[in-house]
Amino acid sequence: MQEKSIRLGIVVAEFNYDITQLMLQKALSHAKFLNAEVKVVIKVPGTFDMPLAIKKLLEKDFIDAVVTLGAVIKGETKHDEIVASQTARKIVDLSTEFNKPVTLGIIGHGATHEQAVERIEEYATRAVEAAIKLVQRTRKIDELKEVKETVIID
Repeated sequence: MQEKSIRLGIVVAEFNYDITQLMLQKALSHAKFLNAEVKVVIKVPGTFDMPLAIKKLLEKDFIDAVVTLGAVIKGETKHDEIVASQTARKIVDLSTEFNKPVTLGIIGHGATHEQAVERIEEYATRAVEAAIKLVQRTRKIDELKEVKETVIID
């Protein structure tokens, strides 16, 4: 049986655009390399603004998973911690609510601009890979009927 294609949505923050635009380029090329289809890319003002866009994509039948891309850079206050932790929490909530993977390709909190630049490719490609693996593995779970012995899904 031929495996169904994996259809991704990407939500990317415009804040720290010099970093996130490169992350988007890396994510798009990596998805293509892994034979996943990127159906929609939506840009949002900042990382904190991602949840609504994620939810809208998860509602679509033609989206199997959502990849998030952003960079939360350390400032002089704890604002970066609030943004990163609240966004990550909501991403997990949406993933479990819609029963679809939402992967965390967000650099930070606590990262300097230089550290974020160094992590562009790693975070973008890992977020795409995680989305693809989770779709593949959850599809295998969905195919299980009855289990009489240990099943390892990878």
